[in-house]
Amino acid sequence: MDLLCHAYSNSSDEEPEPKLKPEYRPVIPPPPKRFKPETPSQNLRTEAPVPGRYISKRERALSAQSPQVPNPAPTPNLNLNPNPNPPVVASPVLGSISDSEIPRDVLSSLRQAKGRASLSQIPKRLAVDLRSHTKAVNALDWSPSHAHLLASAGMDQTVCVWNVWSRDQKIARIFRYHNAAVKDVKWSPQGLSVLSCGYDCSSRLIDVEKGIETQIFKEDQVVGVIKFCPDNSNIFLSGGSKGCLRLWDIRNGNVVCEYIRGLGPILDVEFTINGKQFISSSDVSGSNLSENSIIVWDVSRQVPLSNQRICFKARYDTFGVHAMSSFSGLNFVAKAPSQVYVEAYTCPSVRCHPFEPCFVAQSNANYIAIFSSSPPFRLDKYKRYESHGVSGFPVKCNFSLDGEKLVSGSSDGSIYIYNYRSSELVRKIKVYEQACIDVVFHPVLPNVIGSCSWNGDVSIFE
Repeated sequence: MDLLCHAYSNSSDEEPEPKLKPEYRPVIPPPPKRFKPETPSQNLRTEAPVPGRYISKRERALSAQSPQVPNPAPTPNLNLNPNPNPPVVASPVLGSISDSEIPRDVLSSLRQAKGRASLSQIPKRLAVDLRSHTKAVNALDWSPSHAHLLASAGMDQTVCVWNVWSRDQKIARIFRYHNAAVKDVKWSPQGLSVLSCGYDCSSRLIDVEKGIETQIFKEDQVVGVIKFCPDNSNIFLSGGSKGCLRLWDIRNGNVVCEYIRGLGPILDVEFTINGKQFISSSDVSGSNLSENSIIVWDVSRQVPLSNQRICFKARYDTFGVHAMSSFSGLNFVAKAPSQVYVEAYTCPSVRCHPFEPCFVAQSNANYIAIFSSSPPFRLDKYKRYESHGVSGFPVKCNFSLDGEKLVSGSSDGSIYIYNYRSSELVRKIKVYEQACIDVVFHPVLPNVIGSCSWNGDVSIFE
């Protein structure tokens, strides 16, 4: 017995053997001490109720005395949308944008003619009829880098990309990113991307190959026209219903410079060949300021404005003296010159000649006027192109590759082809029952033009 007592005794003889005393058995304090916090109501709010737990009379009394706090809203599941940005939704692929589906003779012509200057030819027949738009088509644009692709902008809120000569599916993409009618579309000089604008007060850059929208440029006006700068493919110009002209940088999505002169809605814009000037056409039907119909703007590098009357206030200038803005490491100055067009007619289209220092303007007086693109921007009173009709439609005109032909749509649904030198009508092609809105020459093939109509048709002539 002594051995057993020594085996289970403490290792230290000095440490007394633990004694069990009844008064030290309760380890948990008595219940009154649990419910005596300094701020009991706070504990009640933060402590989550346990289902089925007994609630004492004291706890119920304290709960009744504390102010009622509504239950917090449930915490959303963060895994449902880990990305705060909206998901990128790609448009469905309807057809191929590759040139592998093009017939060999057409593909050979495209490759041989690319980079070579060719004399313009008169189209003779309807080669391709493209149908997808359900409403009027406002604009067409051939891709400069992929000459078999054509983009169209429609009042049905869509932008269509056509593989024109494909043996299989000619409609390659349909983009429905705009929430209202689309007014204009332009191919980016950088590659397979299109820039479009419309009545939803935005311009949108779309990657055609991936079928996704990459950038949105929001404005406070309906955007009616867009144009890329010829000497900087990262810069584009937009014009809208409030008369504002803005230069945008697609690299950061910011406005580089803004031109404000109290103009009417901007109908068209056009850069000159060197990109140092651009021409704007605005609607003057609501005012008597016919001098605002066509304005030539100078956007040159560090040019003093002391010898010019400033007729606008730029974004970065509060005194209307001059505006300096910077993009691509260069400083640009904007100024507005004197009156160009004096007649009280709107001009829905302006185009610069590809080689000569002049530009033309489509007038609602049913003719095309020609102006010098050098100061003082004189109107040629002895030459005009006046066999077609405009009649209030946004009818456009364009030059051929060599600049020897001028083509125009018409309110009677026909295509009019003029000799640029003599202003004589060379050919009239009846195409549509409704107005022919836009006509564009192919960027490589001199005998191909594309046209669109107010009833939604797109046609290719060869």
